[in-house]
Formats: sequence, structure tokens, C-alpha cells
Amino acid sequence: MEKRAFLTKEQADSICKDFPTPFHIYDEKGLKDNARAVREAFAWNKGFKEYFAVKATPNPFIMKIFQESGCGFDCSSLTELMLCEAINATGDQIMFSANDVPIEEFQKAYELGGIINLDDITHIDVLEQAIGCIPETISCRYNPGGVYQVANDIMDNPQDAKYGMTKEQLFEAYRILKSKGAKHFGLHSFLVSNTVTNDYYPALARTLFTLAVEIMHDTGCRIDFINLSGGVGIAYRPDQTPNDIHIIGEGVRKAYEEILIPEGLDDISIYTEMGRFMTGPYGALITTAIHEKHTYKEYIGVDACAANLMRPAMYGAYHHITVLGKEDAPCDHTYDIVGSLCENNDKFAIDRALPEISKGDLLFIHDTGAHGFAMGYNYNGRLRSSEILLKENGSPQLIRRAETPKDYFSTFDCFDEFKGLLD
Repeated sequence: MEKRAFLTKEQADSICKDFPTPFHIYDEKGLKDNARAVREAFAWNKGFKEYFAVKATPNPFIMKIFQESGCGFDCSSLTELMLCEAINATGDQIMFSANDVPIEEFQKAYELGGIINLDDITHIDVLEQAIGCIPETISCRYNPGGVYQVANDIMDNPQDAKYGMTKEQLFEAYRILKSKGAKHFGLHSFLVSNTVTNDYYPALARTLFTLAVEIMHDTGCRIDFINLSGGVGIAYRPDQTPNDIHIIGEGVRKAYEEILIPEGLDDISIYTEMGRFMTGPYGALITTAIHEKHTYKEYIGVDACAANLMRPAMYGAYHHITVLGKEDAPCDHTYDIVGSLCENNDKFAIDRALPEISKGDLLFIHDTGAHGFAMGYNYNGRLRSSEILLKENGSPQLIRRAETPKDYFSTFDCFDEFKGLLD
């Protein structure tokens, strides 16, 4: 698969006149088209809803795009709940997946009317203490343990994950919740991350559909919705074949018809909580080449660093790079593309074949739309970049300004000597 930038050099040059690099930029048309494709892929299910994983790209402008496309929001913290509140997303537009959170976050989720997804059987008591009752609609997260395989491929090791309940705990949780007044039940599971296969969701669906039938027969609790969570990934490398959401949706439909419908469970809603798949390919980090170094290797230093995009440093993750204006030039130079942090893993690419890069060239680092800006941090006093939305008409819109030193120092307002910097 050839990776092409959704931004031309001419567009980037124009944007940089108003917004200096580095910055993250998002393709509005790509986001809308992808949300539409997801909706179409699961249109066979009357109650389908995609709950966009806010942690992937926590920006209210991006969230509004998805809200207008019929999506809800998967939240896992107080501030993510507050983002939902800010765009008037309440009630069943919110799925709150709790994982060792303070009771105040249960309270906020309940205040907003969101669906609470319990991570552990002990959280039943915590939730009851927090809000004084058990909501009529409640969900539980399942962890099957062992390793999770699709066909002959081991996808991940759920037994090592901190998420979810064992099967025995899950069944007991539903019995307790029913006894405490719950009437509508959800089933949720998150087993793997960033799968580039059309088989994962259908395989997980079969696991959860079969489990829903067992839960009904064993506990008397009829499952109203099954949440396949996230895990559908993107093709970061050019030699990978992207997932086809329509094939994925069709695979889930077949499992639904084979397992649930014969049991009379033909009204269960299917939910998803994708983040990376929704935004990943539709965001990029734009950075300028500002230095070159010729020692034991050839280095290009850019004005972005791992504080702007942590994934390569943290995971050794691959992000494709396009040198804007040189898309068709031969990749006959080998570079390490590096940032300014005092860490040797601050590298966006290692031994990468690229066109010859000169100072001032703009680099388009692909697939940063999810877990890009969101994982930013301030090590070495580096400041978070701005975020730009490339509108459908080609114009840029600032959707988050860049941090300033004043922002960085603002939490030192208890240190008198800094007060002058904050005025």
C-alpha cells in the first residue's frame, strides 16, 4: 500500500505562515468518511453504536465531528467525562469503562447518565457506596484468561492484562447486580490492541455471543448490548493491508445470526469502542528539519521530539514519513530522524531510506491521529504543540493552541519567584 500525505507542500507552507511547526493536523473529510463507513458496516444491527475512545484524541472539535456522525464516547477518566459534558454528550452517549478509578469518577459518570462498565466484581460495592444505588443499566467487563488466538495466530495474553473479570466472577456479578435492581445488562471485553486483521472482531463476537447465551441460561440475566470494545488497528507500515470495516461488520453479522438469533436474542445491540481505527490515519505530525549531523550515522534533527509523539520512543513503533514536495524523489539516503530530548530513544525513524533532506524541509509523519498528541508530555520542559483541523474546504482551523512557557509554569503559582512569569 502506498502511503500518501493528505496535505500538499503548498498547503503546509501556507499553514505554517500562521501556525509554526511542530503541529498535529487532522483531515476532517477522512474522519467523516471513516465514521460513515463504520456506521454502514454495522447498519444491519438496529442498535449499533460506535463509542469513540476519547483517550485516542481528546479534543472537543474532533469529538463534535463524531457526535454529528452518530457516535457516542468511551471515557475512562474525569476529564474525559468533562469533555463529553462540554459538548453536551450525556446519557447513553457515554460509556464509562472503569479501571481502578476514584469514586468521584463513578459519581460523575452517573451524574451524566452514562453507562457504567464495571471492571471487577468488587466494584459493585464501590459503585453502590459512591452513588447510593446500582443503576438499572450496567455493564461488566470479561477477561477469558489464557492466550487469545484467531485461527493459528496468538493475538495477545489476556491472563496478563489487568482488565476484566474471570468467567466465574462475571456470572456472580450479574447475579448480584440483578438482586440489587439492575434490569438492563451489557457485556464488554477488551482483549488485544491494534490488530491488522479482519478476523479479530468476528472471533471476539463469537466468544461473547456464546457467553451471552450462557449468562442468560445460568443467571437469568438477558444481555441487552454486547460491546466489542477496541482493538481494530491500522496499517502503520506501507506493506500492511489495512482492515476492511465492511468485511469485519459482515463477519460479526454472521456470528450474530448463527449464535444469538436461534436463542431468541435477536435484539441485542452491538457496540464498539474504536479509537485508533477512527482517527489514526487521519492525523499527522508536521515538523521542520532544522539540523543535520554527520558522525557515525547521518542524522536529521527536527523541531518535534518524543514529547510530541511518544510511540516510536516508547514502543519502537513505526511511523511512515513523507518529505513534503519530494514525494516522487528517490529514497536514496539513509537517516535517523531525531528530536531534541536528552534521551537516545528520541528518534522518529532509524536507518530510514528517504529522499535527500535539507534544512527547512517539512516532514509529514503519518498516522498520528490516535495516541499521538494525546500521549504528549513535558520532559525537558518541551511544550505541547498546537492541533489543526484541515477542513473539508482545505482551510486550516486551530483546534488547540500550542502551549507557552506561561502554561508550563502556571502550576508553580505557589512559588513566589515565578509569579512574575505568570502575569
